[in-house]
Amino acid sequence: MDSLFETQDRILRSLNTNYERTALGQIPFDERAIMLLGARGLGKTTLFLQHLKKNFKHEALYISLDDIYFQEHSLYETAILFSQNKGEIILMDEVHKYPNWSIEVKNIYDLIPNMKMLITGSSILELEKSKADLSRRILNFDLPELSFREFLGIQHKLNLKNYPLNDIIDHHREIAESLLKEIEKPLFYFKQYLEWGAYPFFKETKYMHQRLKQTINLIIDFDLPHILPMEQHSLGLLKRLLYIIAQSVPYTPNVNKLAATLGCTRNTLYNMLKILQSAKLIYGLYHSSDDIHGLAKPEKIFLHNTNLMYALSERIPELGTIRETFFINMLESARHSVNYTKAGDFLINNSKIFEIGGRNKTAKQLEGLKNSYLVKDDIETGYERTIPLWLFGFLY
Repeated sequence: MDSLFETQDRILRSLNTNYERTALGQIPFDERAIMLLGARGLGKTTLFLQHLKKNFKHEALYISLDDIYFQEHSLYETAILFSQNKGEIILMDEVHKYPNWSIEVKNIYDLIPNMKMLITGSSILELEKSKADLSRRILNFDLPELSFREFLGIQHKLNLKNYPLNDIIDHHREIAESLLKEIEKPLFYFKQYLEWGAYPFFKETKYMHQRLKQTINLIIDFDLPHILPMEQHSLGLLKRLLYIIAQSVPYTPNVNKLAATLGCTRNTLYNMLKILQSAKLIYGLYHSSDDIHGLAKPEKIFLHNTNLMYALSERIPELGTIRETFFINMLESARHSVNYTKAGDFLINNSKIFEIGGRNKTAKQLEGLKNSYLVKDDIETGYERTIPLWLFGFLY
């Protein structure tokens, strides 16, 4: 096990602790087993490592489950040995890359009662039918993209609070005026965020969109085959489908035509859409929040965040779609339901209607609708039921 500790020490020495994501303070670390799911590049491993560095010394062990060490040793065997040496908590990184991970995690939970587990995995794991029932043992959390608020914290060292949706709706003017005392140019920073600020690795490269394309390839070419039985041909179809969507978002799918274009069945197409959504690459807008669990056709398909639009589109993304994509991403990441509606752009929590637009957008489409709100880009403050778009970046 010495090599595992050497790897851990090297990683912890270089760990960036200058900024902690909001989720770090929301996860109940007293639970015995916690799994953090999310797309590649969102900082799942960093978040858990920050917790270990702050609260543990030799009683914690970080292991990456694609380490060559596990060619000769099992996860359960490693946990037993660590427990015998006064180990208390194991951070299992990239769990989806370890065969039969769910069975060994179950055995560790049941047979080593004093051992805590922190587990990171791809968001696509939600689609896997595990061989062992872990629902009663592991508490699952999803890590979303950076919010606009978190981007400001990392890039501009601004320590700003977040606000629940009802507060933003009811008190948006007071909140905006308060934030404007701390943010000199929110609309300038907001444009930065929309283009390249949704993933923490923006701090590591000047070539953000090229790095994001590489990340997408890793998700499809390497993460997916570890989780779902897929042939190389199917992975190619997924990339082609994602490209088609990216060139015309919001994409209104004609299922028969799209399936014919890809050379696949309708059911295969629906399954591929579900996979891309689980991978946090697209967002399907449905009539009902229940539709995604079946074979319902989404009314519209968006890319999952605005950075993906800039990375994948062959032309400058359409401004109206950028605004709508940001709004969906922030509301969904803050755990609000976002559905299609014929009146307005989006139905939130089955109770509130929102129309999204620029500073010259009028509320004509919302006339006579209760609980309806106009969300405008390019304004710093709003009035009555008109709310600045950038404020929704402070939901988490």
